[in-house]
Amino acid sequence: MGAVRNILFVMYDQLRFDYLSCAGHPTLKTPNFDRIAERGVRFTNAYVQSPVCGPSRMSTYTGRYVHSHGAAGNFYPLKVGEMTMGDHLRKAGVDCWLVGKTHMAVDVEGMARLGLKAESQIGARVAECGFDVWVRDDGLVPEGPMGKFETKPSPYNESLKQKGYPGDNPWHEYANSGIDQNGDMASGWLLKNSREPANVEEQDSETPWLTTEAIHFLEDKADSDKPWVCHVSYIKPHWPYIVPEPYASMFGPEDVVAPIRSEAEKNDPQPVYGAFMRNPIARSFSKDEVRETVIPAYMGLIAQCDAELGRLIDHLEATGEIDHTMIVLTSDHGDYLGDHWLGEKDLFHDVSAKVPLIIFDPSPEADATRGTICDALVEAIDLAPTFMQVMDATPPRHILEGRSLVPLLHGETPGHWREAVFSEYDYAMTVMAEDLDIEPDTSLLFMVFDGRYKMMHAEGGFRPMLFDLQSDPDELADLGANPAYADIIDGLYARLNRWARRNAQRTTVTDERLIGSRGRAHDVGIFVGVWDESELDEHVVPFVQGRPEKDYRPQNEIKPKAGKD
Repeated sequence: MGAVRNILFVMYDQLRFDYLSCAGHPTLKTPNFDRIAERGVRFTNAYVQSPVCGPSRMSTYTGRYVHSHGAAGNFYPLKVGEMTMGDHLRKAGVDCWLVGKTHMAVDVEGMARLGLKAESQIGARVAECGFDVWVRDDGLVPEGPMGKFETKPSPYNESLKQKGYPGDNPWHEYANSGIDQNGDMASGWLLKNSREPANVEEQDSETPWLTTEAIHFLEDKADSDKPWVCHVSYIKPHWPYIVPEPYASMFGPEDVVAPIRSEAEKNDPQPVYGAFMRNPIARSFSKDEVRETVIPAYMGLIAQCDAELGRLIDHLEATGEIDHTMIVLTSDHGDYLGDHWLGEKDLFHDVSAKVPLIIFDPSPEADATRGTICDALVEAIDLAPTFMQVMDATPPRHILEGRSLVPLLHGETPGHWREAVFSEYDYAMTVMAEDLDIEPDTSLLFMVFDGRYKMMHAEGGFRPMLFDLQSDPDELADLGANPAYADIIDGLYARLNRWARRNAQRTTVTDERLIGSRGRAHDVGIFVGVWDESELDEHVVPFVQGRPEKDYRPQNEIKPKAGKD
């Protein structure tokens, strides 16, 4: 083991924290995730800063909370000028590469205003969330009556065409569809088809394709002396829930764990939660038939992700690079899968807002923590400052809002670690906002969790939701309307209000510069409020004294002083 030279930053899309065997899943085995957990640290309280793809990823990539960077929902552009981990690392001499998905929406108007061309190096990095792109594919290539969802070509779709898969959109017709009993296409968009094997050669499906691209990247950089962070960002196990053989037959209804939900949750629910339970996705996943059909496919997708992770680890071991490569495994959010009578993500129960986070640090300083579990409260925004510290760069505290995890990886006890984690979501674009008949300015949700109590605040005059995870780890009993918990709620609101008042927008001036400027006005020739020279330090007095070489005043304005008679 040696010092870290490179970082392999692997993210999965919509992977739940508890769907790994090292996290205790009773029937799903993930030996390669476990393999990294045995060599590193598994964090059990890692929370994303938004429970949906776009804003969650923008927080991870910028190291900033959602209402700091402003990309508060899917397809909200990340403002030109927001610095990303790529920008910070590049200043430290470290390359930052993308292999896969970012879900970033480009600030087209901002780029045009500044004259940034996407084909230029700077413009390309601004348009790609600070990464240099090995390959980018966000993994959604649907088409409907209004046209294609994504107008840019999909590298994965093009690879299928090059391999001979027919049609204009083999992503849908083959990789994400099966064949029914009549020989017709069984679209993966229809949940009833989730148990059908995807009509694609397994090695040609999305997860192996991206792994191969990642290995090509590793081979290309094998002889490079320049350190790098490579973000391998998988599209799965995100829907469509369909997977090729042998994974399609690997799990069945008998492998599906019981849902985390109770009838009491539907009894006079908090109004926003009630609206989410009424949406079509939630109504669908509340049915046992849907869960028993979809979850085996979801588990198959995870098993395939695990196998492909094994390919990456094997390559690093075969080349010896694993001795110098930090490996980070995480997700952008979870998946309700019918828990709490919900589907998809969007709200803040642990199955949605908590994610797996496993970090292998090859350095000797991490030897004491190998194979351990850390239950400290950590956030996705902690990864950017962690990467900077690992790469011997100083994280800019006035920009990055996360905290480096290096002390935790090295078995140290950081002074005054965070006492709460936060997450937020702007659901203005959803049918739930329409259901509640609220304006975009009030369709905002916030979560604060202090390690025991979790509160969800909803703008618009709604009551909060509250859970005591010590006595109710499954979050089934909402205490938000219980007057006995008023003091707890007040305390969490105080935390939320302090967090909301943090100084998050002063990103162009460092703390050091501010501190170094205190009391220095006299040294740069500014003497506001000074009566006479006696109030000045001796070394600055000459700057307010002296005799001019010429007197330009009109002579008729110069009058002698009046004398005594």
